[in-house]
Amino acid sequence: KKWKAKHRDWLRTSSSSRMAEVHIIGEIVGATDFSSADLFCKWGITAGAAWRCLEGSTSGQTQVDCPADHEFAKWDHPIDIHYATRGVQGWPRLHFQVWHQDVFGRNELYGYGFCHVPSTPGEHELECVCWRPTGSAADELAAYFVGGGVQLRNPDVVHTATDRFRLQTVAVGVVHISLAVIHRGLDKYSVEV
Repeated sequence: KKWKAKHRDWLRTSSSSRMAEVHIIGEIVGATDFSSADLFCKWGITAGAAWRCLEGSTSGQTQVDCPADHEFAKWDHPIDIHYATRGVQGWPRLHFQVWHQDVFGRNELYGYGFCHVPSTPGEHELECVCWRPTGSAADELAAYFVGGGVQLRNPDVVHTATDRFRLQTVAVGVVHISLAVIHRGLDKYSVEV
């Protein structure tokens, strides 16, 4: 009986009805300015400890797009996430890994990127500039002739500011995102944006 009472109390205190809500709806539209086509994207959304995902996927992967014009990789991958929060600290951020798939089905990481989800309600068009880490001259030469390249040991560095300032990087392209942000109860629960 004790565990039932504890569970009931936990449900009551963690109820989203006592928390402000943020709904993020949109799509990862596609990518431009990468060195070649046949791209796909692995994505995720990260939020702080005060945030709880109520519904939706917090990570995913697009399909490989093989555009004829080699200019715009079109993904139109949906994003629909519903959060409950007790504060703005740790506002959600999107992070991306853009990959290239060659004619043999081999995948090569082309770049990383991240952007904050806008804190203002409404529709937003975002451009997330992607980058890749650079290595030594020997690493760059090997990547040019053999393929592959320098990758991060810990991809969490992309969306956390701890050691990112130490990286030497080069811009590689842009991921285009279209989002609608909906707030509910932020003023009611004294959550200031």
